[in-house]
Amino acid sequence: MRFGFSAALSLMLWLAVLIYWVESFHARLEGLQPLVLPLAAVCVLLPSLFPGQHMLVNASSAMFRVHFLIAMVAYSLFTLAALHAIIMAVAERRLHRGELTRPLTSLPPLLTMESLLFRLITIAFVLLTLTLVSGFAFSESVFGKAFSFNHKTLFSIVSWLIFAALLIGRHAWGWRGRKALRWTLAGFVALLFAYVGSRFVLEVVLGRIG
Repeated sequence: MRFGFSAALSLMLWLAVLIYWVESFHARLEGLQPLVLPLAAVCVLLPSLFPGQHMLVNASSAMFRVHFLIAMVAYSLFTLAALHAIIMAVAERRLHRGELTRPLTSLPPLLTMESLLFRLITIAFVLLTLTLVSGFAFSESVFGKAFSFNHKTLFSIVSWLIFAALLIGRHAWGWRGRKALRWTLAGFVALLFAYVGSRFVLEVVLGRIG
């Protein structure tokens, strides 16, 4: 099974659009389309522009496939949450300036958007937790050790800690607004570095496929 950074981004955005489409049946989210759909369209083209693929070992293992599926859905939910946070920040800024555009006026109220954002983050956080647990379990069964410290593990744990702090801050101290948006984007960037960012450096910058 070959899976480089371009295929990862393409799959993440495909799943994000699928989740967005399902969510749009329950909330008015047309204002997200100018951000989500062009990004997804660009990511569709990435595998043809950057064909270098990383070979995933042990891909035939059922435990690995469960781990992989959970991880991709978690990444996709966090991607959608990050885009959601960006559009919220833009909407809030434009609202204060009285410069709302038609796509932004089609969005639900900011409080509803914020509630939806934390619902996405909560579900994604649960899946990220399962990703880490299943990853440790897979490593234990295959390599005989549950923890292998590398950049992927480091950034995954950093991202998990950031989102854990965000959810605790939300429930304990009512974090919201710009503070919540900054924590959301920080956690997403850390998660992006966990696989996609590192694979981009290896495959594109350093020219290494394996």
